[in-house]
Amino acid sequence: MAPPIAYSLIATDLDGTLLRGDDTLSDRSLDALALVAASGAQHLVVTGRPAPRVRPLLDILGSTGLAVCGQGAQLYDAGADRLLWSITLDRELAETALGKIEAEVGQVYAAVDQDGVDGLTLIEPGYLMPHPTLPAVRVRHRDDLWCEPISKVLLRHPTLSDDELAATARAVVGSLATVTMSGPGTVELQPCGVTKATGLALAAEHLGLGAHQTIAFGDMPNDIPMFDWAARGVAMANAHPELKAVADEITLSNEDDGIAVVLERLFTGILTDIAQ
Repeated sequence: MAPPIAYSLIATDLDGTLLRGDDTLSDRSLDALALVAASGAQHLVVTGRPAPRVRPLLDILGSTGLAVCGQGAQLYDAGADRLLWSITLDRELAETALGKIEAEVGQVYAAVDQDGVDGLTLIEPGYLMPHPTLPAVRVRHRDDLWCEPISKVLLRHPTLSDDELAATARAVVGSLATVTMSGPGTVELQPCGVTKATGLALAAEHLGLGAHQTIAFGDMPNDIPMFDWAARGVAMANAHPELKAVADEITLSNEDDGIAVVLERLFTGILTDIAQ
């Protein structure tokens, strides 16, 4: 009989966590995830990126399973290239929320991720993509952002820090939307009550697994709900202080293969025992 594994579900954020700064995956990280698979555990991507922006990375990972996308608003089946579940942000509520934020801080620049496996990222004039490698379509007017159902709104302010913008947004948006901060220059509005934890819990249920079997890796405050849900939360050395404060462990940075370091520690011995 094979020995029990430490964790059956490995949940990883992408940007600032599993991915390096140039949006690539290191060989060591890929080898560590292969070790996880050989040990019988499952790897699950849990990211703020929408499904269309995750698909190429899942191809590199060789993943044909599930992925939690859009901050938990989408559960994507890579093998079937379809959404098993998705929830959209009401566009009228999104406009109202934007108005409340701008009444407090002045003009912000907005973008949206459209719903669906082929949804576009639309950006209004003045919005700068925090990840220049990700494709986006610039529209002429803000009204053009609302032409199709959306999963979330991304916000940037010309002078306020991300922390300042997120704090103000939370104070004025209320129940209109959930406010998250998922990376440098990335404050977001998503459907109220939707977080990475809700998406992760749904994915785990589909896989027949639970929170007590899950270890999660992240780097930003939007990963806090995921850490609260999982049995163990591991923050990267480059993580936001708010996430480090609630983490069970802090590993090396994404540039230094911090995830691989932990997975090698957890799974190398297990695989050796299975081989014997």
